[in-house]
Amino acid sequence: MGIRLSEHKSYWIRLAETEEDVKSSLEGLTVLSSDFISYDSVISKRFNNNSHRFLFEKKERYYELKADYCIGVDWLGLTNRSIYVEPKINNSNVGSFISALEDKEGENAEQNSEDSVFELNYLKMLLEITSTSESNSELEALVQIDWDSKQIPIEQKDDKLTPFLIVRFLQILKLIVRKGLKKGYYKVQENLNNRIKGKVLVGQHIKQNILKNKLTSTYCEYQVFDIDHTENRFLKKVLDFVVSYVESHKLLLKENLQNIQETIYYCRPSFELVSNIIKESELKNIKHNPFYKDYRDALKVGSYILRRFAYNITKTSDRKVYTPPFWIDMPRLFEMYVYSKMIEHNSKWKKEIHFQFSTYGNALDILVSHPDYQMVIDAKYKLKYQTGHLHQDIRQVAGYARLNRVREKLKLKVDEDRNINCLIIYPDIINGEVDLSLKNIYEAKQPIEAYYNIYKIGVKLPFIN
Repeated sequence: MGIRLSEHKSYWIRLAETEEDVKSSLEGLTVLSSDFISYDSVISKRFNNNSHRFLFEKKERYYELKADYCIGVDWLGLTNRSIYVEPKINNSNVGSFISALEDKEGENAEQNSEDSVFELNYLKMLLEITSTSESNSELEALVQIDWDSKQIPIEQKDDKLTPFLIVRFLQILKLIVRKGLKKGYYKVQENLNNRIKGKVLVGQHIKQNILKNKLTSTYCEYQVFDIDHTENRFLKKVLDFVVSYVESHKLLLKENLQNIQETIYYCRPSFELVSNIIKESELKNIKHNPFYKDYRDALKVGSYILRRFAYNITKTSDRKVYTPPFWIDMPRLFEMYVYSKMIEHNSKWKKEIHFQFSTYGNALDILVSHPDYQMVIDAKYKLKYQTGHLHQDIRQVAGYARLNRVREKLKLKVDEDRNINCLIIYPDIINGEVDLSLKNIYEAKQPIEAYYNIYKIGVKLPFIN
């Protein structure tokens, strides 16, 4: 049995006095003492330094299970229950968000929500990110997968991991095909007529030719320099799995189907002359060339996909699936989505938009160094900003603007006593801005009244009705 949550919501597990008190609902669970004790093995799990997979707080007569800003599936300690966390924009309409965000400091924000009429299209966000080379190169550490844990049964429609991996793989493969498949040496065994090439395989030659009285043939092994080598064969095999999955789950992929199919049609012709006969063990001896970083990433994601289906292509059409515990960092995904849209809408000034500008252990999300639009930008995946603000976030972005290295990057003089504009970008699925050109950002930004030169702007996210 699983517990279903959306990001940043809580679930209560309480101790029942009698058997009549035992019950289960969307908000919580009441269990007898024997079951209640089993939750003592559950602890909070971190995703990174900034966020948790989930938080678990123990009290005397109840436990509070709280989702953070990640989506995914995991086991709850040694219990038989799993936790499934979906995007918060999946299960709340805008009206319920606004009513839930009345808390001034945001501590209890987003706790009560109603059923949604739309769903966040996180796959479309990933497609947008990977279609921009600058943001595509920043996709490290976006997903964590625990292959060593026992797999969790879920419905196919709840599978967030497989579509995510497939989109990621196809976008990397598209980059590889665009540049041209890498050629390499691979061994070929062939029974040659009236000639010898490479080395003679004596055992095979005796079986195939001497014993059959084929005296003019020689069984040889030789090397060929072409595209039909180990790495490309592996990619072809993974592509076959991807095609099978896409064909079996067109309804699940919904509005992303056309983009995914177009990428498949773009990639498949390049692999016409490549075989898909490959053993994963052959990949262990591959030495990655630093000039082919895309190959390294594609092989890594491809191996995840094959392990996901246990190397059995018939499993790609299953309706009930088993998934390893996994988590996707939604704040990171949102940051990179904002960055990719800014790069897309400011093609002339790409070099003046700096992502994850680091200094003295601080890494601010985006720094704009264009002389006319200088600003420090922090992308916050928080719905609180639709109706208010969080003081801690304001202090953080204001602190970034005071760093000497930031001022040096903006070429401000040492004695120039000027405040740098600070901007909070947050998700607004209905009324958010689509155009993230620097000019439009400057015109559309809204001041946060309690602070000087601190602004906010909502960004429209893709969604599925």
